[in-house]
Amino acid sequence: MSILTRDPLLAFARGLLYFLLAVLGFAAAMLILAAIIVPFAGDRIVSEMAREGIANGRTLVPALSVLLLAIGGLLGLAMYFMRQLLAIVVSVSEGDPFVPANAERLSRMGWTALTGHLLALPVGALVLWFTHEVKDGANGKLVIEDHISISLSGIMLILTLFILARVFRQGAMMRAELEGTV
Repeated sequence: MSILTRDPLLAFARGLLYFLLAVLGFAAAMLILAAIIVPFAGDRIVSEMAREGIANGRTLVPALSVLLLAIGGLLGLAMYFMRQLLAIVVSVSEGDPFVPANAERLSRMGWTALTGHLLALPVGALVLWFTHEVKDGANGKLVIEDHISISLSGIMLILTLFILARVFRQGAMMRAELEGTV
């Protein structure tokens, strides 16, 4: 009997990860599809923006495509992160977590989180610029937070993942040594 059938936390985590992967996959696909469609609908978007009082629609249409692709890319990174976590959950449910593959997965998760945090800065700057450009024509209905920040909890997550990768790598080596002595 696998640990998954005995451990409701692992079963819940696995189900939640599958659900989140599906939601993120759908959202990423829709954003990428929208990014592809926006240039073809550029004239219509520009005219709608002009009707709302946004004069620089010709500049904003390509920026909108880039923004949609960038956010879709960030969602893709989140999906990759969750697939790594799902593989770890599966290995734990099979009763074999201290394997070199999990150490590598944790390390990849750390690099993915770091990449996501670094890419979120220029994407956030683009969102901030875009919303400021649109705000003037939105008749004051758009509320904008005027700051971009680095998350301390995100930095702690990245450090924790890299440390756990080392712990798992050491655990796998110790286990291999123990099996070699038996």
